[in-house]
Amino acid sequence: AVPADAGDRLHCSTGSAPHLCVGFSGLCHRGLSHVARRARRTSWQGSGSMARFATAAAVAEQMPAMSEEEKFFFDLEGFLVVTGALTPEEVAAANAAIDAHAGEIKERQDPELRNTAKDSPLAGDGVGGRRDLGGMLGWQKPHCDPFRALLAHPKLLPYLVELCGPGFRMDHLPFVISQRRGSEGFSLHGGPLTKAGRFNPALQYRCVNGQIYNSLLAMSVQLSDHNAGDGGFCVLPGTHKMNFPVPDALVHGRNFQEHLLQPVTKAGDVVFFSEATVHGAFPWNADHERRIALYRFAPAIVAYGRSYSPSWPLEMLEGLTANQRAVLEPPYAERLDRPVVRPGEAEPEVNGRSLEKKRFDQEVFGTAYF
Repeated sequence: AVPADAGDRLHCSTGSAPHLCVGFSGLCHRGLSHVARRARRTSWQGSGSMARFATAAAVAEQMPAMSEEEKFFFDLEGFLVVTGALTPEEVAAANAAIDAHAGEIKERQDPELRNTAKDSPLAGDGVGGRRDLGGMLGWQKPHCDPFRALLAHPKLLPYLVELCGPGFRMDHLPFVISQRRGSEGFSLHGGPLTKAGRFNPALQYRCVNGQIYNSLLAMSVQLSDHNAGDGGFCVLPGTHKMNFPVPDALVHGRNFQEHLLQPVTKAGDVVFFSEATVHGAFPWNADHERRIALYRFAPAIVAYGRSYSPSWPLEMLEGLTANQRAVLEPPYAERLDRPVVRPGEAEPEVNGRSLEKKRFDQEVFGTAYF
């Protein structure tokens, strides 16, 4: 069962414009989701470099950015709920596309595909499995459009850049998760340690001198409401910094459930969480269908998945915008002509290697890049 107060810890009923809700304290930080970072001002308005500095500062001040409060709570708990990130029209378009492809949904019914231990509290009714739907980025227009837009969505870019760094890339093929009443949840997984308590290099979180690093970041786009007690995504806050493995009884939901949090969200909200934060899912208890679209992103030089090699599916590359295509680049360093998507910019920025160096590498290695 879901803890009775789980949803209340993250509940907000302000009905205001996009803002941040974060757990445990019940605080609602209104208006902070898209607050611009404060750039240092200068009183110099003369010609030359100082005038350019003043202009750059003014532009930077208008740029959308992740707020200091949001950074604090992500660093504290390992996840963040951004409310109202998508408009009702964007949510409706995504759901209409899913409806059009509903016949392609695959349910995890084979025992080898189940995500929970048999008869555990997370197993649901023992019959209904999680329902998965992939391929959205390659669907025919207009059905692909709502999902492609999420790759470089103006309201989500500041979070992706802050949490994964410049040149962030899509790491996994995204997919839709659907649950019906009684569908099983998911045993707790993820975290910076293996089951044996050893360092897990694939899933790590760090914050050094105010700079956040996630080796793998999840972005869960809510396409249905998740009310208190409905079930769905749950998280073990703070475990992105844990030093001991999760007790087995908690992994399967048999004990210590009071430590799990099921965020209350509305359709159009987005949940960002580090894959280094232990998470899972409760069985679905509501009458309405649960729907989310799940994306995973990584820093420019990091790869967990391998679908990008030798190429992403060709049908999902046709007709992308320049920013969307940049997010699908394979892992390599920014200084090697990587297109970098910036919040507020319509085109990616490329800090290119000099032609002289590329010509020299061509002579030495037979390729423009070492």
